[in-house]
Amino acid sequence: MPNRREVLRAGIVLGGGGLLAACAGSTGPGLVRSDRPVLTHGVQAGEVTADSALVWARADRPSRMVVEVASDPSFANARRLDGPELTPDTDLTGRLRVPAAPGRTTFYRVSADGSDPVVGTFRRPPSGTEDVRFVWTGDVVGQGWGIDESRGGMALYRAMQARDPDFLLHSGDTVYADGPVEETATLPDGSTWRNLVTPEKTKVAETLAEFRGQWAYNLLDEHYRAFQAAVPTYASWDDHEVTNNWYPGEVLTDAKYAGENRVDVLAARAAQAFREWMPIEGGRIHRRVPYGPQLDVFVLDMRTNRGPNPEALTAPAAPMLGEEQVAWLLDGLAASRATWKVIAADMPLGIVVKDGDTGIEAVANNAAGAPGGREAELARVLTGIRERGVRNTVWLTADVHYTAANRYTPERAGIAADPFWEFVSGPAHAGAFPASPLDPTFGPEQVFVHAPTTSNVSPAEGFQHFGEVSISGGRLRVDLRDATGASLWSTELQPA
Repeated sequence: MPNRREVLRAGIVLGGGGLLAACAGSTGPGLVRSDRPVLTHGVQAGEVTADSALVWARADRPSRMVVEVASDPSFANARRLDGPELTPDTDLTGRLRVPAAPGRTTFYRVSADGSDPVVGTFRRPPSGTEDVRFVWTGDVVGQGWGIDESRGGMALYRAMQARDPDFLLHSGDTVYADGPVEETATLPDGSTWRNLVTPEKTKVAETLAEFRGQWAYNLLDEHYRAFQAAVPTYASWDDHEVTNNWYPGEVLTDAKYAGENRVDVLAARAAQAFREWMPIEGGRIHRRVPYGPQLDVFVLDMRTNRGPNPEALTAPAAPMLGEEQVAWLLDGLAASRATWKVIAADMPLGIVVKDGDTGIEAVANNAAGAPGGREAELARVLTGIRERGVRNTVWLTADVHYTAANRYTPERAGIAADPFWEFVSGPAHAGAFPASPLDPTFGPEQVFVHAPTTSNVSPAEGFQHFGEVSISGGRLRVDLRDATGASLWSTELQPA
C-alpha cells in the first residue's frame, strides 16, 4: 500500500479538476462552470483528536458537502458522511468533523453534489510512545511577495511536505490582508519577480469579501494546496490577518483605509474570514492540542486581548494574553501529563519588535531592569510555571521574518523562573529581515540566527524558513530548516 504522501503526490489531491482558474478569488472569477459543482481550492484538515478531525472544502456554487473516510487510498469500505450546505453566507466554504478510520492514517475524500472528489489525509495522535514529528512557520505572502509560478511558487511548502510531518503549527500571519501585491518587482540582480494577482490582493482588505480573498489567494499555489491536503494545520493569527500591529480599539489614520478605519470592525470581518477559510472550530483561538503521551501543544492568542501598543512602554503592566488566558495557560500546563509542553506563541518573548518610533509591538520593551509593560504579564507566566512544578516547556514562535534559537536563563536577570528555549522560524513566503536586538529582562542568549543584513529580502534569496520538532524516546529535537528543507542548525533536549 502506498503511503499518504505518495498517494497525494500522484495527483489525486485535485481530483479531476479541483482548481480550474489560475486567478480564482474568493468569489471564483475565472472558474469554468459546468453542469456539476467544482471544489475550487483543494481540501484541508485540522483540529485532529484521538478519534476525529475537522475537514474543510469550498465549492463554486451552492451545494452539499459530502465526505468519505477510509483507512486506505482505494476507499474500499469507505464511510460516507453528509456535510453542511455550502452557501454564500460562508463564502461557499464548509467544515465537517469526521471520524478517524481504523489505524493511524485516515484518507478522506470530499465532493459536493456529484463534483469530482478531492482527497486528503490526516494522522491521529499516537496512543503510545510512537515518534512524533511536526513543523511550524508563519508569515505568508507578505511585503508584496506573492505567488511567482515561474520561480516555483511557495516552494517551502513542498519542502515541509517532504518531511512527512504529523501536523503544522501556523504561528500567525497566515495571510497579509494589509499587503497588496503588484504584478512585478525588480530583484537586486535585475531579474523580475512576477506575481499572480487577484482583485482582492490589489488593495488592503476592508470588506468581508476582500478579507476572504486573502485566504483564497494563498490556496492558488499548488504547493500550498498539496501541503494542506496532506498535513493537518493548527492555525493561530497575529496582526496581518487584519492590519499591521493592530490592537483592539485602534482607529487607523492611514489614508489606505478610507472605506473603514475602525480596527474592531476590520478585526471582526477578518475573524469571520479566518474561521471560514481555515480548518478551525470553536469560539477562541487559544487552545490546547493534546498529541499523545509525549506532547501537549498550547496555542496562544497574543492579539485579541492585548492593550494599546503605547502601553507596552509606558505602563508598569500591560495586557498581552489577558487574565483569562494566563490562568488557562498555567492551569493547563500544571494539569498536563505529557512529557513535553510546547507553547506556540505568535510573537517572541525577548526579541525587541517595535511599533514605529514610539511603540512596542511584542513583549520585550527594550529596557533592562524589572519587567514592565507586557513583560510583567509574561513574567507571571514564567514564574508560575516554576511555582507549579511544570517541567519540559519549549516556546515556538515566528513573526520576525528570520530563524533563531534563543536560550533563556531568567534567574540570571533576577526573575525566579526556570531556564527555557525559544525557537523562532519563518517567513514561509514573505520578505526576510535582519535580526533584531534581544531585551535582557528574561536573560536571553542568541545561540543561532540566520537572517539577511538588509530589509525585505525576497523569497528568491534564501532566507525563508520552517522549524521541525521531532520527539522520539522522550527526547525532543529541533531543526531550523531553510526553504529546501536543509537543516541549518539543530539541538536535542533531554526531558527533566
